Amino acid sequence: MSERLNIGFIGTGVMGKSIVKHLLKAGHNVIVYTRTKEKADELISLGATWASKPSEVARYTQYLFTMVGYPHDVEEVYFGDDGVFSIENQGLTVVDLTTSTPTLAKKIYDKAKELEMNSIDAPVSGGDIGAQLGKLSIMCGGEKQTLDSILPVLELFGETILYQGTAGAGQHTKMCNQITIASNMIGVCEALAYGKKAGLDLEQVLRSITTGAAGSWSLSNLAPRIIGGDLNPGFYIKHFIKDMKIALEESERMNLTLPGLELAKSMYEELLAEGYENKGTQALIKFYE
Repeated sequence: MSERLNIGFIGTGVMGKSIVKHLLKAGHNVIVYTRTKEKADELISLGATWASKPSEVARYTQYLFTMVGYPHDVEEVYFGDDGVFSIENQGLTVVDLTTSTPTLAKKIYDKAKELEMNSIDAPVSGGDIGAQLGKLSIMCGGEKQTLDSILPVLELFGETILYQGTAGAGQHTKMCNQITIASNMIGVCEALAYGKKAGLDLEQVLRSITTGAAGSWSLSNLAPRIIGGDLNPGFYIKHFIKDMKIALEESERMNLTLPGLELAKSMYEELLAEGYENKGTQALIKFYE
C-alpha cells in the first residue's frame, strides 16, 4: 500500500504493540491510546503519536483498530463519555480485534451505521508469535465491502483474512477457534505429562508427533515452551477464561452442550485461583505437576 494513512490503534498489549509496529514500518501515521501511557513509550519512540483519550484517536484517523482486554473495556472504548462514538467522523472505519461477544459486535455495527461510520468485528488468532511475524488469522464479520476496503491494511499483520458473514460472525468464528484450543491444550499437556512420567526425551517425542496426526499449532509452538519452562504469555490465562465464558454463554443460548470446553474452563479457573492469571495458556501444565 503506497498511500500514507492516518490509522488509530487503541490497546498496545502483547499483540497490539507488534501490530502497531507493522503499521509504522509500512509508513503510516499511527495514533495510539492505552490507559497506561508507559506501555506505549516504545511505539512513540518509533514514530507513533500519543492521544490522551479514545475520542481523540477517532477524530483524526481514517481507520481505527481496538484491541483491549474484556467486553466491558470494548464497551467503554466505544460508548464511554470520551469514547470513539462520542465524536463525529463520517466515513471512519472501526475494526475491533478484541475477542468479545457477538452481541456487542452487533451493537457497535448498529451505532457505527447510525453515525455514518463503518464497522468490522475482526478477532485474531496466532498469539504473540503470529503478531510479531505479521501472520495472524483474522476472522471478519460485518459488510463485505467494508472488509474489502480495509483489506490492504489487515494484510500488513494478517496472513489468513476471511469474511465470515454479517456483524458478529467474526466473533462467533473466534469462539470456534477458542473451543478448539481449549481441548487441544489439555491434550498437549497430558501428552507431555505422560511422556515425562515414562522417562522419554520430550524434545525427541515432539519431533515424532508434531508431524503426524497429532500435529497442531499449540503442539508445535507451545509444547517447546512448556519443555523449556517458559510460561510467559502469548495469550493470558485470564483472557482465555473470559473467552471460554463467552463461548459457553453463547452455546447455552443455542441450546448446545460443550463438555470439553466446560472441563477446560474449570481447569484454567483452578490455575487462576493459584495466581497464574498472567501466565500463558501453556501454564495448564501446572495442573499436572
